[in-house]
Amino acid sequence: MVKLKRMFARRTVAAIVVGVLLAGAPLVVFDLWIEAIIDRQVQNELSGSAKRAIGLAEVRVAQAITALDRLAADGVASCSPQHIQMMRQAVFATMPVKEMEILSPTGQTLCTHLDLPLGKSEILSSEPLPANGGYLLEIVRLDNGGRMVRLRRPIGGDGSSIAALLPVAQLMPQVSHQGTQFEAYGEVRTGGGNIIGYAGKRLPAGVATESVHYKSAQFGFNADIVAPLSGLMTTGSDLKWFGIYVAMAIAVVLGAFWLLLPRRRENDPVSDLKRALAAGELVPYYQPIVDIRSGQLRGAEVLVRWRKPDGSLVFPGSFIPLAESSGLIRDMTRDLMRRVCAEAGASLGLRPGLKISFNFAGKLFSDETIVKDVRNIFANSPIKLSQVVLEVTERDPIENFTETRQIIAALQGLGVRIAIDDVGTGHSGLSYMLKLGVDIIKIDKMFVDAIGTDRNSMTIVETLVDLAHNMRMDVVAEGVENFEQVTLLRELGIRSAQGYVFAPPLPGSAFLQLVEAIEPLETAEAAAAKEAA
Repeated sequence: MVKLKRMFARRTVAAIVVGVLLAGAPLVVFDLWIEAIIDRQVQNELSGSAKRAIGLAEVRVAQAITALDRLAADGVASCSPQHIQMMRQAVFATMPVKEMEILSPTGQTLCTHLDLPLGKSEILSSEPLPANGGYLLEIVRLDNGGRMVRLRRPIGGDGSSIAALLPVAQLMPQVSHQGTQFEAYGEVRTGGGNIIGYAGKRLPAGVATESVHYKSAQFGFNADIVAPLSGLMTTGSDLKWFGIYVAMAIAVVLGAFWLLLPRRRENDPVSDLKRALAAGELVPYYQPIVDIRSGQLRGAEVLVRWRKPDGSLVFPGSFIPLAESSGLIRDMTRDLMRRVCAEAGASLGLRPGLKISFNFAGKLFSDETIVKDVRNIFANSPIKLSQVVLEVTERDPIENFTETRQIIAALQGLGVRIAIDDVGTGHSGLSYMLKLGVDIIKIDKMFVDAIGTDRNSMTIVETLVDLAHNMRMDVVAEGVENFEQVTLLRELGIRSAQGYVFAPPLPGSAFLQLVEAIEPLETAEAAAAKEAA
């Protein structure tokens, strides 16, 4: 009987082995076919990313060259107020360019379009730019450690030159060939082999990768893209070794659960956020709001960044939802307002025409104690309550309109203005405008991107602007990225706008420098006197 059981067990094991082998043979053939498809798709995706990176760099360098050629043709060759103003207009109209300079024959910076004190810089490399006679392409390191690409064009016959500076990030890929976030490692170099910059992080040793190299024909730029094979596998690759995955699925799930559960217990993201708030790691950044008719500064929207001890920045999309769900959003908002008062209060207080905006989660407008918080924070600050704007996003649902309207009215009684952010993206835009009695609406970037190309979006924006003007509300356009959009917004009757065409969100020191350059104190005082009259 025992021998019979042993024989049956052996036959069972043998049958299982044979069954696995017979079932696996078709999977092996299928896997080879899938592998060939995957290899082609990997190469196509990487080649597309490399070509897109080079195309991006070529287009933006060409835009800068066009701007420099126009200035040279107009005779801009000195630091006179007229020429500095012409350089400012060129920067305003040329999205990639962040600074214009006049250089001496020895290469010394004589002045910039911002007319600010000159910081130290170091030229890391310099080489002729192919196909553009006389142009030099230089990689410059600023005194803060940042890198810029500088294009120099000779002017006159004495060896002096005019230059345009572009942030390295403007020439780097930010999204993949498929339009998703760029997760590979990309490196762009000049024709002479000097590194312009890189995007992403270098992959650790031992990770299976695929790479591709691409060279531009126009300026000789070189792009190398390296990506992990695991991130490049398409849907078809999920069939690879399907039989093995099924057999090991339970073991993998249990193993992953066993490995990750202790770590999840050790890492408490809410505690990390509380610690960061207590340590002062959540800092304000300022995105300027500009009068697109006069070019004057209207104020700024305050955005929060998490500056970690190692200097890296975490953007709000990664921690604001956690702050709202954990109840930390109120403490975070109050801390941000206090920091702005301490950092920028003196400068903004001397310029009462400038407004400073803060994002307020919808739930804060359902707590009447927020009125007392706002009053107390700004009571001893140079910033007047009439300069404060609180923004509630249309994406935030408001459960009790009556209660929210009462709190908004109390805030407005202090002199605070209320804005609806992201208008047009939710389902309650008109209700918010009509029922809450707000002072400002902010047109979402989605509609700004579509104006000029999408008739329906244009009609929606025109309707919102007309309605806002009839209700005596101000209108601000968000996410403006090029001068064509500025022109169309002017035609629609919009006066204020913010976006990368003017400036990205700036740290406090950079924003205050911008305020001093664009709104000198004597100009601000004259504007205040005119407004008072």
